[in-house]
Amino acid sequence: MERFAWKARLLPGMLEEYRKRHDLIWPEMSKVLDDAGIRNYTIWTDGAELFGYYECDSVAYAAGVQAQSPVVDKWNEYMKDVMVMDFDPETGTSVRLKQVFLHPKESR
Repeated sequence: MERFAWKARLLPGMLEEYRKRHDLIWPEMSKVLDDAGIRNYTIWTDGAELFGYYECDSVAYAAGVQAQSPVVDKWNEYMKDVMVMDFDPETGTSVRLKQVFLHPKESR
């Protein structure tokens, strides 16, 4: 299992709209996440800061499925008026945070 974490920023006053849009996530967007092998996808907020995390078998595969999806492009466009997120120019997906700690430590 691999992990992916990202961060973004809410635009002022947009938390409730952000929540609403995720409560009503499009079925086709959920299907893309399923097709990408993404599970345990969670998003937290601290004021205007967003932090997202998911698990998958392959981050490269998940990124590829998302980068090639017109549904993801449409979702990103839909979310532009509520949040700001940086994208990795190599993968076309959100910038991956670097993991610095895990408990318990995985055996390798």
